[in-house]
Amino acid sequence: MKRIILITGGQRSGKSAYAEQLALSLDAHPIYMATAHIWDEEFRLRVIQHQRRRGGQWENIEEERLLSKHCIYNKVCVIDCLTLWYTNFFYDDGKNTAEEIDVQEVLSDLKDEFDRFTQQEATFIFVTNEIGSGGVSDHLLQRKFTDLEGWMNQYVAQRADEVILMVAGIPVKIK
Repeated sequence: MKRIILITGGQRSGKSAYAEQLALSLDAHPIYMATAHIWDEEFRLRVIQHQRRRGGQWENIEEERLLSKHCIYNKVCVIDCLTLWYTNFFYDDGKNTAEEIDVQEVLSDLKDEFDRFTQQEATFIFVTNEIGSGGVSDHLLQRKFTDLEGWMNQYVAQRADEVILMVAGIPVKIK
């Protein structure tokens, strides 16, 4: 049976730890699909810290873009995180100025890939960030990304069976 769970919240709100605990409560050997592109040394160390915390019972998959190429049929899979996954599409094909990026095109590509991936019978636990809760940025590039993330998070939440908002390490059920 397919099940989609979305866990959202601010940075360091406990999203990943909660997603991992939930996955382990559902399956002794879940999958962890990491979407991160390693940008610098500090981020590489964060990734190592996450891997150590998870331990050996996890099957780890590193996938920056094409989630749907992985068969996770009848498995429990944490996808961490959608924000980084969106970023990988946002800066695709060398486009990295606000003027070059077409948010609607990126949004369409993300929706298509999300739909392909979630056609599988599996339990999907998606982790994302709530970056639009603050003020409006004075930088066009940041505003475009915030719009993209907000719209895509809405898309995922509409398809989710459950939505959890993490606040200071406390899960709050939204849906």
